[in-house]
Amino acid sequence: MTQQVKALVAMAKNEPATVTTINVPDPGKGEALVKVLTCGVCQTDHHYIEGGVGDNFPYLLGHESAGIVESVGDDVTNVAPGDLVILNWRAVCGECRACKKGKPQYCFDTHNASQKMTLEDGTELEPALGIGSFAEKTLVAAGQCTKIEASMNESDYAAIGLLGCGVTAGLGAVLNTGEVKRGESVAVIGCGGVGVAAIAGAKLAGATTIIAVDIDDEKLARARELGATEIVNSANVDPVEKIRELTDGFGADLVIDAVGIKETFKQAFYARDLAGRVVLVGVPAPETTWEIPLDEVFGRGGSIKSAWYGDTLPSRDFPMFVDQYQLGRLPLDKFVTERIGLEDVNEAFETMKTGKVLRSVVEFQK
Repeated sequence: MTQQVKALVAMAKNEPATVTTINVPDPGKGEALVKVLTCGVCQTDHHYIEGGVGDNFPYLLGHESAGIVESVGDDVTNVAPGDLVILNWRAVCGECRACKKGKPQYCFDTHNASQKMTLEDGTELEPALGIGSFAEKTLVAAGQCTKIEASMNESDYAAIGLLGCGVTAGLGAVLNTGEVKRGESVAVIGCGGVGVAAIAGAKLAGATTIIAVDIDDEKLARARELGATEIVNSANVDPVEKIRELTDGFGADLVIDAVGIKETFKQAFYARDLAGRVVLVGVPAPETTWEIPLDEVFGRGGSIKSAWYGDTLPSRDFPMFVDQYQLGRLPLDKFVTERIGLEDVNEAFETMKTGKVLRSVVEFQK
């Protein structure tokens, strides 16, 4: 039986999102109906409003969520009604060439729900990242639900729900893509939400020198709170030279570019040690290019990688991150700047642009 719930929908390009009623069908084969508890306000959702992801309006926004499984369809074995879950957009297929190579974290054919949620008039909705969780309830592929066994307080749901996207992108860029080792040095260029998550990941992994680089002193102070041992305001000093100075003249073992523009990528390339690693996790604008002499690429060795979702496998990584949070080693709660209602999301998008928040999180009534 179809249910009607409140949700936040982007009806047209560059127009404020609208709180409206949508229709959510019962789960079919391989699907799960999830009662949403929390949903973080992410830059990606605003990209949908701007038309930066496509023009398949109307979009059901929201994707960084924790929730409770309400019901499941046929052939669902990974979750059951009553399970606490974190939603993810990498529901691995098990059949594509990446999965068959034993690298499901790169799955090229991730699953979404087959049925469509709709507006009251029957217009089909396109859910953001296949999730659409700025809604009291949402329909997803069961594989988009990662079960969390740990006993949680309700106040923790907002924190763990953020693992669904941005926080995990930063953590994974360091832990998975960058493969940081204990005792290594890490520099992170750009201290927004993804960047400070990378800093928290470096601390979790045992990096001893963790350098935060930004042009905003407030963001740098926040980076210090989350694990940076050194801060560099690149508006005042050459960040490459300063990173070298802080690493005995050599450069960092791992440099994360969490901005994704030509200038910061070049800084990341030259700020690493010989045979060091560069990881690009900031999303570049279309047609962004970089120019580095090929002999420099050869002569410096090491590796240059991009991090897709931090090379994260949700079934493997989410429970581990939650465990580390509960052990006090991963301060996910510090990423929750404010708790808001669904009707406050448009305002939260504007606040997000100021850089004064890590995450605004919508909390739904239990």
